[in-house]
Amino acid sequence: MAGYAWLVAALPLVAYVLMVFVGRRVGEKAALFGIVALAVSAILASVILVQVVHGQTIAASIPWVTVGTLKITMGYSVGPVEAVLLTMVSFVSCFIEIYSMGYMHGDARYNRFFANVTLFVTAMLTTVLANNFILFFAGWEIMGLCSYLLIGHWFEDPANCRAATKAFIVTRIGDVGLLLGIWWSYSLTHTFNFNALPGALSVLHLGGGTLNAIALLIFLGAVGKSAQIPLQIWLPDAMAGPTPISALIHAATMVAAGVFLVARTYPIFQMAPSALWWVGLVGAVTAFVGATMATVQVDIKKVLAYSTISQLGYMMIGLGVGAMWAGIFHLLSHAFFKALLFLGAGSVIHATGTQNMHEMGGLWHKQKSTAITFIVGGLALAAIPPTSGYFSKDAILASAYQAHDMLFFWLGALGAGMTAYYVMRAILMTFFGKPKKPEIYAHAHESPRVMTAPLWVLAVPAAFLGLVIDGPIRHFLAPGTPAPNAGWMGYLPLTLAVIGAVVAYVLYTGPVARRARLISALRPLYVLLKEKWFFDHLGSGVVYLLGVGPSLAISAFDRYVVDGAVNGVGRMALWFGRQWRRLVDGNAQGYMLTLAVALAIGLIALQALGG
Repeated sequence: MAGYAWLVAALPLVAYVLMVFVGRRVGEKAALFGIVALAVSAILASVILVQVVHGQTIAASIPWVTVGTLKITMGYSVGPVEAVLLTMVSFVSCFIEIYSMGYMHGDARYNRFFANVTLFVTAMLTTVLANNFILFFAGWEIMGLCSYLLIGHWFEDPANCRAATKAFIVTRIGDVGLLLGIWWSYSLTHTFNFNALPGALSVLHLGGGTLNAIALLIFLGAVGKSAQIPLQIWLPDAMAGPTPISALIHAATMVAAGVFLVARTYPIFQMAPSALWWVGLVGAVTAFVGATMATVQVDIKKVLAYSTISQLGYMMIGLGVGAMWAGIFHLLSHAFFKALLFLGAGSVIHATGTQNMHEMGGLWHKQKSTAITFIVGGLALAAIPPTSGYFSKDAILASAYQAHDMLFFWLGALGAGMTAYYVMRAILMTFFGKPKKPEIYAHAHESPRVMTAPLWVLAVPAAFLGLVIDGPIRHFLAPGTPAPNAGWMGYLPLTLAVIGAVVAYVLYTGPVARRARLISALRPLYVLLKEKWFFDHLGSGVVYLLGVGPSLAISAFDRYVVDGAVNGVGRMALWFGRQWRRLVDGNAQGYMLTLAVALAIGLIALQALGG
């Protein structure tokens, strides 16, 4: 398979080209191009995974640019992390596209949607396969373009356009840091190759400051793409796009790319322990803050969006404490249960026409397949055993405890309790209790089989993947690493999760007045969370200071200094002209008098000087 690994990304690219050129002729059947291509890619990726598990090296490269002594190669390299990601991305994306056939049926830009989705997945697969920064960055930026196009798919709504633009701009902020890190490392090592870069940096015997700076610049790219604080503000707004795109961004592409970037360049971070600590700190704060914001959302998709921010924070904790394998394990399990949850939310929206959970309720009786699979995904997100989320999140927090990073452990444990709370809250508000809007409930129905079948398929790994690969994935990604052990403290996250779920059950199965009293008592905290910790306001202020502020200063300088100097010369000339005009009045006697006075003054001055 070493010579054919490139087909994993090339097949969806071919499907994209076919959709662009013949999509209109075949109508909605053009979606099958992408589905078939991704299905074959998933099979190829699975074969590659098996071969990598058995120790086979899968890599290839060709000369790309040669200018004098400068030689740049282009190619791919598949190790354990890449093999896992290739399989996950192609598999999950394939079922999201199958689901989309039902969800997007009848859409005015149906074929454009599927073409962009297929290109989106192609770009993600390219970043995973790439063995160098140039090819990686190409796929990375194409993902940014596709996210802009897909978030703004329904561009008739100005809010969607604003959300797409916000996502594009905020992630570009992180990309500036990544690009600076790439060029700085290249200026020192003269290589873009991921495998050669760590060795080239190590022989230079650079100071810790330089290595930390390069690593943190690379991490800034991950902060933007994986929606870490403070660049997380774009991700909730990205819910403006079609729900399958929300699933794709949150599960298989885009946000996963940031975590993968840190994992792909992990040897550089290992040489820069201070930078690695910052990775863990940013992840821990993101996990906690993201969970707090999810607790007060009423839009079902935004609950899941803030949940994604939080879960990405857990992955960064794993990377930051040296347990890269645990971070990738959670990335893998998260892909399945978060795709399941978003597609389940899409099924609810498709049936009810609303995203507001205050307008739902009682849908268990109308959408049993959707409800059951959504609950499975919710249990995995809440890390309730024996679901996949329990094993992967437990590995991260146990690794943090074992590394004595207690701040990371406690923030993660508290986040686990809040996660179970908002998951139980969303399940109860959506599927149980009395219908809040009888007119919506009356027309609710189960989604077609093309949408529910992917839910059942994704529910299987969401429920059981952790049981199957808990030990093997650790030995595969980090051979010889013992299982992390937090002792009795290892039960704390699960205990807090159970408490969180019970609190949500008590609040959302009891009288509404009980919740109203609690909100009233915690009003300042409630406002803080509803305003998303004021990050959007802070972001607007920073943009104003960095963008509008300097522009106003430059405008003032231009108006009062540059124009002031020019206008001042003009005004001075006018003043002299007015004074001269008083002298030149056409009176000959006045001229003679002026000349006589001038001569007298001149003579007196000459005499004084001569004396």
